[in-house]
Amino acid sequence: MKPRIQPYISAENLVRLQAMAKRPGLSESKVVDRALAAFFAGDTDDQRDAAITRRLDRLTRQFGRLERHHLILGETLSTFVRYFLTVTPPVPSDQLDAARAKGDLRFDLFVGQVAEALRSGDRILQNAIEDFTATSADFVSEAELDPYGARRGIDA
Repeated sequence: MKPRIQPYISAENLVRLQAMAKRPGLSESKVVDRALAAFFAGDTDDQRDAAITRRLDRLTRQFGRLERHHLILGETLSTFVRYFLTVTPPVPSDQLDAARAKGDLRFDLFVGQVAEALRSGDRILQNAIEDFTATSADFVSEAELDPYGARRGIDA
């Protein structure tokens, strides 16, 4: 047996409740019970909304990183193309066929190297950036400065 309650509601809500309860398969008790269930489900809705917000935040950060990486890639490529076009002399017309053949060979080698780098997971640009990024090991430590009295001069 279900527990019986006797809540008070406004006259407008009573009219709406009675109109809803006239539908087939519904009663006033069933409408109120479903309304209360929907109301209490709001707690789980808040949890779901928070989870969706966290996922959207994570996607936003990932998209920002992708955008940054594409910007770096575009700048790198445009710098290379500008340099290449600046320093490459024009090819004499009698050597065009040989230059095209050599260019095709070099391009095939280039595509093979890119394919191998993608297969192996080795990232040439990332390795180049890491090669030029300073780490704490690249700097002189305080212990290495002590024999020269450099640290005492700063503290004095």
